[in-house]
Amino acid sequence: MTNGLLLWVDDEIELLKAHIIFLEKKGYEVVTVSNGTDAIDRCRQTTFDLILLDEMMPGLTGLETLQQIKEISPATPVVMVTKSEEENIMDQAIGSKIADYLIKPVNPNQILLTLKKNIHKKQIVTEVTQSSYQQNFGNIAMQIMESRTYNDWTDIYRRLVHWELELSSTSSSMTETLQMQKEEANIGFSKYVKNNYMDWMSPSGDTERPLMSPDIFKKKVFPLLNEGEKVFLIVIDNFRYDQWRVIAQEVGDMFDIDEDMYMSILPTATQYARNAIFSGLMPSRIAEMFPDLWVDEDEEEGKNLNEEPLIRTQIERFRRHDTFSYHKINGTAGGEKIVERLNELLRNDLNVIVVNFIDMLSHARTESKMVRELANTESAYRSITLSWFRHSVMSELLKRLSETGCKVIITTDHGSIRASKAVKIVGDRNTNTNLRYKLGKNLNFNAKDVFVIKDPRKAHLPAPNLSTAYVFATGNSFFAYPNNYNYYVSYYKNTFQHGGISMEEMLVPLITLTSRKR
Repeated sequence: MTNGLLLWVDDEIELLKAHIIFLEKKGYEVVTVSNGTDAIDRCRQTTFDLILLDEMMPGLTGLETLQQIKEISPATPVVMVTKSEEENIMDQAIGSKIADYLIKPVNPNQILLTLKKNIHKKQIVTEVTQSSYQQNFGNIAMQIMESRTYNDWTDIYRRLVHWELELSSTSSSMTETLQMQKEEANIGFSKYVKNNYMDWMSPSGDTERPLMSPDIFKKKVFPLLNEGEKVFLIVIDNFRYDQWRVIAQEVGDMFDIDEDMYMSILPTATQYARNAIFSGLMPSRIAEMFPDLWVDEDEEEGKNLNEEPLIRTQIERFRRHDTFSYHKINGTAGGEKIVERLNELLRNDLNVIVVNFIDMLSHARTESKMVRELANTESAYRSITLSWFRHSVMSELLKRLSETGCKVIITTDHGSIRASKAVKIVGDRNTNTNLRYKLGKNLNFNAKDVFVIKDPRKAHLPAPNLSTAYVFATGNSFFAYPNNYNYYVSYYKNTFQHGGISMEEMLVPLITLTSRKR
């Protein structure tokens, strides 16, 4: 078995015998020809792993040969080898999608390096990434055991996402190990939330509260407005930190990025978390102060129809006079209208945009077998997110905003987790349908599997009845009723859900983008 089959095309091939012997000793099989016509004929007969192509040859030039080779074998990497340092030849070669460009005289190690880059890169990256994660495994495990603070947990989550992205880009067998470590981290994180959440909710609590949903405007938006900045707040529903990380690569050349996180309130559901962001209040306070703007779980009305007036109440409560607009994007047409109106929107101090695509994708994945197949893994889910961003109006909007000098804040109301473990729960017919949290009377469950808030008022949550309790799934679990249990579990297993306690749901991105000066 060889390291690769090479085709070397050069009209002075006899002068390269030493190089060829060197490559053969390294395990490569080298086929040689002395002109472009013979090279094209060999490419019709054989598929090569890489082609080394001289640019200056009698008859067909290297560039002419390259064009025909690309038509025959477009996936084969071609390395141009030439004495010429003319810029236009380099441009033409690069424009023809060559894999590399070497200037004669080349030494054997140069050639070996380009072979490793173009033939063995995937294998080398896999081996190095796998080895690096193995070296970090013990350190991360120790960090999980010793984590006590919010900053500890955000640091762990960042590290786990980093390795998840690194390993998912390779064919490493360590992805299962990482998944197990994520599950272990979520067990620890759930304990951390259980032990501290009620203290965070107490006005007199001694425990320092992390930045949470009701704080976003007060701590992040208003300070920028006070500095005279025009602000676009883009809230992408159900947007996870790992999804942000893949999108960050797309905007890094347009903006300087200030990356932060905050903690979503419970339940990590749009009705509660997003209304808390826009009002600057916990849900029970919204229901008390603005009963006409709050919709209870058992009401048929949409739960997020009053976001614009909630923003207005928050601005007025802080006695501010900021002009603002509110928009919700449910499809391409809505996004295009915003781009078209951008000059008009720039007159406002603040523009709030809610983007629903990822939440729609998450629900579609549950309900549609085809979408589930397309996003059958975490990596595929991220890939669809990236593809959406690249081809959506969001990309164009951010490009336009980068030219205006505005501050852009990208965040979300909550994330989601791939739920795979069913937990039995029993409730009456009035119990809500969410798979990651339940509220109702006389709920029966195994207390070890859940986090229970028996007095919702202490957690600033609405309580339709005196005996109402909130029960939250933790880690990667989801609630299932005993009736028709097996069907229910098979239908919802490995779907993306939110509402409960996990790093993916609660530790969410809070990104500030500043236009790069050109």
